[in-house]
Amino acid sequence: MREDGVPAGWAISPGYIAYPDAVAAMEARVQAIVDGQAGELVWLLEHPPLYTAGVSAKQADLLEPDRFPVFESARGGQYTYHGPGQRVVYVMLDLRKRRQDVRAFVAALEDWVIDALAAFNVVGEVRPCRVGVWVDRKAPGLPVREEKIAAIGVKIRRWVSFHGISLNVEPDLTHFSGIIPCGITEHGVTSLVDQGLPVTMDEVDAALKASFERVFGPVVLAEPPA
Repeated sequence: MREDGVPAGWAISPGYIAYPDAVAAMEARVQAIVDGQAGELVWLLEHPPLYTAGVSAKQADLLEPDRFPVFESARGGQYTYHGPGQRVVYVMLDLRKRRQDVRAFVAALEDWVIDALAAFNVVGEVRPCRVGVWVDRKAPGLPVREEKIAAIGVKIRRWVSFHGISLNVEPDLTHFSGIIPCGITEHGVTSLVDQGLPVTMDEVDAALKASFERVFGPVVLAEPPA
């Protein structure tokens, strides 16, 4: 929760936003927050199909380098996929007015996603040494398979956060096959629709908003960054 109770902006962009444009907008907004010239912003959007390489990415984990555009990213983590049907949320929060603890912030992001998934009766969980949110796929006569439903990758600059989370609502899961997602080979990737839940992006956005307010505090509707 923010110490002074000031709500964060909550903005949703229609259509697909090009990754370089989103990064440029985030960079500008984060600098404005650092300088005290803008408020916090939570920005929800979708990207066209692409791969991003976090600061820990290994070239060997990019299995199909020519399949989609590949962008280097300043966020933590390794390779990940973004594309239609995936809700990307860029979280630009001023931790100087919250809690200056990176581990606690990442844990709060995980709690936020887990709480939102609970709105659809999905049990999201965290795993030791694995950032993100996981679900168990259970099939009769087969061992339980752990699958990742949401990725988390953040960067902190002068205690202002950016980048954030990606939650798989209804992406084309075959698009993940061009990379080793987050460097993990022994577990799968899933989505809400893949779990048998035909939810809409609007329904997911409503659940994310309600859960964000429980975990991080109030929001107010805002315009997406230019």
